[in-house]
Amino acid sequence: MSQIWRGRRVFLTGHTGFKGSWLALWLADLGAEVTGYSLSPPTEPSLFDQANVAGVMRRDIRADIRDLNTLATAIQEAQPEVVFHLAAQPLVRDSYLQPVETYATNVMGTVHLLEACRSVQGLAGVVCVTSDKCYENSEWVWPYRENDPMGGFDPYSSSKGAAELVISAYRRSFFADGPGVASVRAGNVIGGGDWAKDRLIPDLIRAMLLGERPMIRSPRSVRLWQHVFEALGGYVLIAQRLLAGDKSAATAWNFGPSDDDTKQVSWIVERMLRDWGAPGWDQQPGNHPHEAKLLRLDCSKARDELGWRPALNLEDALLMVIDWHRKVANGTPAFDVCSTQLGHYRAVSSSRIMEPPR
Repeated sequence: MSQIWRGRRVFLTGHTGFKGSWLALWLADLGAEVTGYSLSPPTEPSLFDQANVAGVMRRDIRADIRDLNTLATAIQEAQPEVVFHLAAQPLVRDSYLQPVETYATNVMGTVHLLEACRSVQGLAGVVCVTSDKCYENSEWVWPYRENDPMGGFDPYSSSKGAAELVISAYRRSFFADGPGVASVRAGNVIGGGDWAKDRLIPDLIRAMLLGERPMIRSPRSVRLWQHVFEALGGYVLIAQRLLAGDKSAATAWNFGPSDDDTKQVSWIVERMLRDWGAPGWDQQPGNHPHEAKLLRLDCSKARDELGWRPALNLEDALLMVIDWHRKVANGTPAFDVCSTQLGHYRAVSSSRIMEPPR
């Protein structure tokens, strides 16, 4: 087992969110000293509170990524060797309601993070998390590669495309001879402890826990579906390369599921209901804000250059989500369930996640 993370100082923005909480648990389990910077958990309940994520961290800072002075002070005090930037307004539908906040958080928040990192001594790398929705999506069958144009129909998607342009400009303008700056793009991640509103899997879980029939907006839409561990494993792998001084990792990377796991919403709904043993579903009537109907990622770069590939198929990922929520609902401590699932995943994916970077 690699010891590359033992005692490493990590600064993690967005640590109170769903992905951030899982990443904090993962890094702490690897032996890293994690300082988190984020607003309070965005949902009630939250994985952060349920699993007592703060208990495994070096420091839990509650502050806004839009506050440059506070952010810069926090990063200087933490003196990180690696920074993971996950803080964001993460929901398409909320971006229609709060476009100014979405751009301020996702674009200027990224500017603030990179600006604050410029003067950190001993920093080896920055991993900025954006989204598969950063691409100018023509909704065709061909998957998008890392060098395809940025864009976005809705405020959320375009904010992620703009953030990618910011990252690229800072990488070339200010970090060419300094820390490596990477951006990582993943699709819809699923996993235990996601309680976000207006997201398919959390909405299904809430309905099933209440014994209700879920209401589904767009059953024929096609999405990239993968367990949160798959995306986080890619992020950790990139950070390991940056820690080792591998500047070839300081670029953009796609981390998505295999082609077989790009499924319609209706397929996900029916599998979840079947495995839970729940009744059927209904389609939500009315008009809804535009959301992409088809988007796929080409992950051949990560496969060929990093040896990365998904370790879980989609059906196993869905079963892990159900297992997490059933056990927690029946009284098993969330931290224990998280530890068990992380240990299982790291065991099945050890060849690509835990090996020291070349």
